[in-house]
Amino acid sequence: MKINFTKMHGLGNDFIVIDCRKKKIAGLSRLIKKLSHRHFGIGFDQALILLPSRKADFRMDIYNADGGKVEMCGNGIRCLAKYIWDRKLSRKNVLAIETPAGIIKPRKVNSLVQVDMGEPILEAKDIPVNLSGKVIKYPLKIDGREVSSHIPHPTSHIPFFEITCVSMGNPHCVIFVDNVDKLPVLRYGPLIENNPIFPKRTNVEFIQVINNKRLKMRVWERGSGETLACGTGACAAAVAANLNNLADRKVTIHLAGGDLRVEWSENDNHVYMTGPAVKVFEGVINL
Repeated sequence: MKINFTKMHGLGNDFIVIDCRKKKIAGLSRLIKKLSHRHFGIGFDQALILLPSRKADFRMDIYNADGGKVEMCGNGIRCLAKYIWDRKLSRKNVLAIETPAGIIKPRKVNSLVQVDMGEPILEAKDIPVNLSGKVIKYPLKIDGREVSSHIPHPTSHIPFFEITCVSMGNPHCVIFVDNVDKLPVLRYGPLIENNPIFPKRTNVEFIQVINNKRLKMRVWERGSGETLACGTGACAAAVAANLNNLADRKVTIHLAGGDLRVEWSENDNHVYMTGPAVKVFEGVINL
């Protein structure tokens, strides 16, 4: 069996796109986990599956590198939109793409893609987080230790964080730090991702505020590990920064793979994300 795929990336957050509108692939989750390996497979953060939709122009299913299916991917939907336009599968400048998080609408903005990500979800039970109300500056406990945003005493090896939780169709835990480059993301990302407070696990964003219009971000993605960029994470970070009175509603977010522009609109309460989408190469998988 041969499967055609396209390798793409959004700010280094990389994907394969597989068109399954006319064919089904058995054991897709296991196959994706195998192919995602960066030494023994193709290597990617997520797989984007293009499918037909009865209520939108197209449907996108998203699988993480571990084979788990997830609700939404901001960088991914920009890449899927570019894939659709490049292959002339639609002549529309604004697409309606069904996702597990709802219908998302990417549109062309010159050489970039802007995505209406919808309204942020702030109620804990809907994110989901095992708390009540909004989760802003909540002191999380990891391994029985309380975590807040204060800098530890120099002799202490225990960092202190506070969390702000937002869903952009998928769960995010945003933490503000003084120096994001020095933070041991590989150590604390998985501990927070898998904390029992998050019933569906969570993505984790570590944010350094440069000023009220610029944020610097590192991200630990649920099921994929640290990645160069995360679109939904950038949107969640922008919302969290505004909720904590640290930034304006329109910000540029600097990620390891490049910059995203994010605006949390006062007009409709929607979050708009603008950034690039790049095709890398096409290939064929022989099974």
